[in-house]
Amino acid sequence: MMKYSENPQKQYHIQVGGGDGGRYVVLPGDPKRCAKIAKYFDQPKLMADSREYVTYTGFLDGTKVSVTSTGIGGPSAAIALEELVMSGADTFIRVGTCGGMQREVMGGDLVIASGAIRMEGTSREYAPLEFPAVADIHVVNALAEASGKLGQPCHVGVVQSKDSFYGQHSPERMPVSYELQDKWEAWKRLGCLASEMESAALFVAATSLRVKMGACFLVMANQEREKAGLENPVVHDTDSAVRVAVEALRSLIRKEEGSR
Repeated sequence: MMKYSENPQKQYHIQVGGGDGGRYVVLPGDPKRCAKIAKYFDQPKLMADSREYVTYTGFLDGTKVSVTSTGIGGPSAAIALEELVMSGADTFIRVGTCGGMQREVMGGDLVIASGAIRMEGTSREYAPLEFPAVADIHVVNALAEASGKLGQPCHVGVVQSKDSFYGQHSPERMPVSYELQDKWEAWKRLGCLASEMESAALFVAATSLRVKMGACFLVMANQEREKAGLENPVVHDTDSAVRVAVEALRSLIRKEEGSR
């Protein structure tokens, strides 16, 4: 494979090399969230800051763990995943935000994705569309257990992954409005919990790479509740999702490291 990095010991985009990170990695989108997440680690250290990719590494219960931002969307998230796997990581939890689609999904709740609708492009370069985008069951269970332990309301199920934020929020002005609106209605009828932008790409890429991936989202708000004139709190603080992800990592570490 072509080598683009000036430092051959570092991955080109994320600028992380072997030994810089842990097996277990939290994946936020926003680089500014990395320092906040790293505060939950023991002895956190900034390892790399390149483009949208910021990486801190520290320890949880004596095991090396990392947090690496991915930027927005499937293409940049898949790059981070690929290069982290090349650096030795094998267990990932995506942490971010989503918009609720079912009326019972309230702003401030968490959504844990068991699978994702592949309404994006990145996953098509990993698998045919007939192949499902599913999270690792062990990571899903760890997240659900952590949510219950911390008393955080959560919903577990399918999310929709798209490439265009405004295709969701202003579909009527798009030349393909008929498709966007019809499919949105179909996803709702099928019980899709929320919409976001990375899970499908990460789930399919992780399956291809034979690594574990899960995802936990803060529900910022719910446009369907807004349309119906229902109470629709708008929540921006992702700390609840981060705490659940960190607790889930602790659980995975205890189970996996204890069995070695």
